[in-house]
Parts: sequence; C-alpha cells; structure tokens
Amino acid sequence: MNDGHFSAPRTIPNVIVMVEKPEPPLITGPESMGPNPTANGDDPFGRRPAVTVVRPEIKTLRVSTRVEEGLLIRKTMPAYPAIAKAVGVSGTVTLEATISKTGTIENLRVTSGPPMLQRAALDAVSTWLYRPYLLDGKPVEVETTVDVIFTLNR
Repeated sequence: MNDGHFSAPRTIPNVIVMVEKPEPPLITGPESMGPNPTANGDDPFGRRPAVTVVRPEIKTLRVSTRVEEGLLIRKTMPAYPAIAKAVGVSGTVTLEATISKTGTIENLRVTSGPPMLQRAALDAVSTWLYRPYLLDGKPVEVETTVDVIFTLNR
C-alpha cells in the first residue's frame, strides 16, 4: 500500500507461499484496537475523525414568480381604485409574499409601485390561494414576488 492506496508490485516474487488454512477475518475500525482507542481524539491511522453532515431544516425557500404562478389555485382580481382611474394612474405594484405550507398568503408587503394602487393590490393578493410547494415530498414555506399590473382602458 502507498498512502492508503493499493499499487501494483514492482517485482515478481521468487517464492509463492501456499496458505493451508484460511486467514482470520480482517477486523477494521476502532473495535479492533480494544476499548476506547481514540480517547484523546487522535486516529491511530492518521485519518481525520468522521464528520456528521446535518442538513439544516429549510425554513423558507425562495421561488420564482413563474413557478408560483403555476401553483395558483384562486386568484382575485384587484378592484381598480376610482381615484386612481380619475387621475389616470396606472402601473405595476410589486409585492413580496410568503406562501405558507398550506398555500395561503402570509407576510405580504409592498416593494414598489404607485401609492394609489398599493392598497388594492394588497387586498386582492392577500386572498389568493396556492397549491403548497413541495420539497422532498413535504410542503414548505416559500418566498416569492407578485406583480399586480393595473392598466387603464381608454
């Protein structure tokens, strides 16, 4: 063995030894060295101690708008505010939302858009319902962006 790897022999041995009885089974690991062989934390073979990898529980996952649009079950259209119509305000209200494990909207907040249209967008989107987003077969909370577009028909 060379650095823990097997390598081909450099020469052919002159004598071949015939083993008449089977060799005892090879015992590997700490149990072969008696009780508590690594009590001081050193590995007798110079290896690093085993590391246990723990995947943290995902609290909230970020998902694109397009992915969430495909999971939308119920969408309430916003009521265009009369005052905004009267003064000709149109535009897009961008919202950030958390979609719960059950598909309801939580923690809805405005990130941009005309102030006259923001309340109407918040009221409508807060009633939307989604199919839960699944990760490894289990529903998880997701963060997403929702754009509510207000256009005036003239």
